[in-house]
Amino acid sequence: MTILRARRVSTLVVVAALAAAVTTTGAALLTSPAAAAQGCRVDYTPNQWPGGFTANIKVSPGDTAVSSWTVTWSYAGDERVTNGWNATVSQSGSTVTARNMSYNGNIPASGSTEFGVQGTFGSSGGAPTGFSLNGVPCNGAGPTTPPPTTPPPTTPPPTTPPPTTPPPTTEPPVGCAGAVLCDGFETQTGSTPSGDWAVVSPDCSGAGTASIDTATTHSGSRSVRINGAAGYCNHVFIRSTKNLGNVGSVRYGRIWVRHTTAQPTEHTTMMAMVDAADGNKDLRLGGQNGALQWNRASDDATLPEQSPAGVAQSVPLPTNRWTCVEFMVDGAAGQLRTWLDGAAITGLTADGAPTHDIDGQWYNRTWRPQLTDLKLGWESYGGGADTLWYDDVALGSSRIGC
Repeated sequence: MTILRARRVSTLVVVAALAAAVTTTGAALLTSPAAAAQGCRVDYTPNQWPGGFTANIKVSPGDTAVSSWTVTWSYAGDERVTNGWNATVSQSGSTVTARNMSYNGNIPASGSTEFGVQGTFGSSGGAPTGFSLNGVPCNGAGPTTPPPTTPPPTTPPPTTPPPTTPPPTTEPPVGCAGAVLCDGFETQTGSTPSGDWAVVSPDCSGAGTASIDTATTHSGSRSVRINGAAGYCNHVFIRSTKNLGNVGSVRYGRIWVRHTTAQPTEHTTMMAMVDAADGNKDLRLGGQNGALQWNRASDDATLPEQSPAGVAQSVPLPTNRWTCVEFMVDGAAGQLRTWLDGAAITGLTADGAPTHDIDGQWYNRTWRPQLTDLKLGWESYGGGADTLWYDDVALGSSRIGC
């Protein structure tokens, strides 16, 4: 029997929770095309705001192991799923289809997997219906709590922050619930980043600069602009002054970035984090050979390997538009994953098992990172200047979404 959990709160929350529940319900019913799944369980944690939602979803198929799944359902209103992670999600009209990724189709009996969705809505459309798995209708797919019959309030009730978190002075960027760091730079009052951010040059400084920009933003009225100069010793970053060492062994990040110049052949860095388990050397995200790459400063290992086949499994960072970069570093398991606009990047994934051209070099030694900070900016180790903007930055112990 499908277990669907939703809470009766405001209409907006119900819609967001139902949209997340629909995805989780479908993904939980994993079995062969001949029958609907039995004994499965779905747990999800929705995060909603006026007009949109995200949800982190845990799927447990019960006593039946599954190897692959395709789930469909229909919306009664104007709900639109715009993005998904750890699942391939599409929508045609009111019908949504979710398919497993190459790495999470197999779920053992009594096991589980997690994925998530992001979506938008204009008004309450009622409960989603017509859940099916591999074309077979699923049992007990309806929500256990019906939507309210009263019209939605004209103003959604405010969300109370957790007791341990001081109330923000401005509304945080969308999708930051539970994050230790959540900053759209709206509290910056001067021309140079200050307060929760410090301008630093970890190795050496030169022509690079960091400033607050009001002309180019992802949301709100402010962003951080980095003028990255070419040539070594022009390093410039902004570093969070928050204590990020207590995030935990699993760290998720979400960064909106925009830049002007295609990544060069030479090695560059746009994000860095100190690894206390690696001699306080940086774990760096940047580029080389025209595509994104991770790099360990301690031994210069790269992810992916810089072979033609390895580079081909990464992607370039798009220019002249805002791009959502997400990452996950699991220090206990020694794993790393990266998403670009919600899509997982094979070449930027270290899954714990060395694979030639991808993470074979990465696992040339035991890697169990303990990350303690976050820096955003620009390092060039050869020729390569760029202008970058950063906005809506978040860091926490669970996936935040774009």
